[in-house]
Amino acid sequence: MIGFAFPSRIKTAMKLRGQALIAALVAMLMLSACADRPALPVSEVSVGEKAFHDVSLSASGRLACVSCHAPATGHAAPNDLAVQLGGLDLAVPGVRASQSARYLATNGKFRFDDEGTPTGGFFWDGRADSLAAQAASPLLGEREMANPNKAAVVKRVANASWANEFKQLYGADIFSNVDLAFDKLGQALQAFQSQQAGFNEFTSKYDEYLRGTVSLTDQEARGLALFNDPEKGNCASCHPSAKAEDGSFPLFTDFTYDNLGVPRNPEIKANLDPDYFDLGLCARSDLSSRSELCGAFKVPTLRNVALRKAFFHNGRFKSLREALVFYVQRDTNPEKWYPRNPDGTVRKFDDLPARFVANVNVSEAPYNRKRGQKPALSEAEIDDLEAFLKTLNDGWVAKSQ
Repeated sequence: MIGFAFPSRIKTAMKLRGQALIAALVAMLMLSACADRPALPVSEVSVGEKAFHDVSLSASGRLACVSCHAPATGHAAPNDLAVQLGGLDLAVPGVRASQSARYLATNGKFRFDDEGTPTGGFFWDGRADSLAAQAASPLLGEREMANPNKAAVVKRVANASWANEFKQLYGADIFSNVDLAFDKLGQALQAFQSQQAGFNEFTSKYDEYLRGTVSLTDQEARGLALFNDPEKGNCASCHPSAKAEDGSFPLFTDFTYDNLGVPRNPEIKANLDPDYFDLGLCARSDLSSRSELCGAFKVPTLRNVALRKAFFHNGRFKSLREALVFYVQRDTNPEKWYPRNPDGTVRKFDDLPARFVANVNVSEAPYNRKRGQKPALSEAEIDDLEAFLKTLNDGWVAKSQ
């Protein structure tokens, strides 16, 4: 038999064709495998998560829920600004600090309890009756995501990368019903914030202490005792630290309201008007006749409080230590926090009109002091209390021995 040698260029071409054929077969097999693999399930939690992080839902195209509720700060504001910026150009300041969005799953709608105490509700003034309503409200807020109406929001959802998932979850024609689609968006955001573990972790050192897996340091234990002592810190009166009767772990808020007489914050642009006052509960139209509620704001959870960068409804204080000192020295050393009148006297509770100053809590410890008296906590005791509060940060990991 006579042998035949292929020219090298023909050999190369045949080799390339063979490689291409193999690549095509591999691609076909991969596509077939993907086709046989079930798609990841679509849920309200997954859709809510996408909505929570999507800046395209804002008129500016630069603001999302996570912008003001960052995981690193316990889903509170990511910075020490008194208020966050929003609006069409992301340059319009708000009027209240961003609260932590964690541990709200068991909160209920606003009500007055059997003793007449305002309880529940969402936002600093409890005006929203559910997490869904709270989550949806910033979408239309002129100082926040600044959409002009629900239809504009729904259009943005329809153009979002996850629009098909939204339709898969709520129906192919969901976007034809603006009100329903807007409500479902709030529902998805509620599902994410109430069911996603990151909002309800219970992974702090204190949680492990309650589980019996770790001990507090001597300083942390002293801080816990001061936290609970009704004559000292008295913090537990509004921020319960013990397990509930059903065994559930404490949320460190009773979802009530208090008037602490927090000093006016000049960083808030609205406060440049001397006639402007943020009156909290009685600023609501349905509570405007309840003058005794003027100046009362929601009691926030203290979980992850040491991660925050601004404190109280007006962001007046920038560190946990500063906030604690204010609590215990507000009445004994008011000159530290409030301006002076022309006659040299201290004008306490300067962020309230004079007629509502009587609403400020001055009866419970540590506020039941007079100027010049000994504060309820010493500097060393404040150190202990701060050490305890740091045990409330989620994500605690035991140090290796």
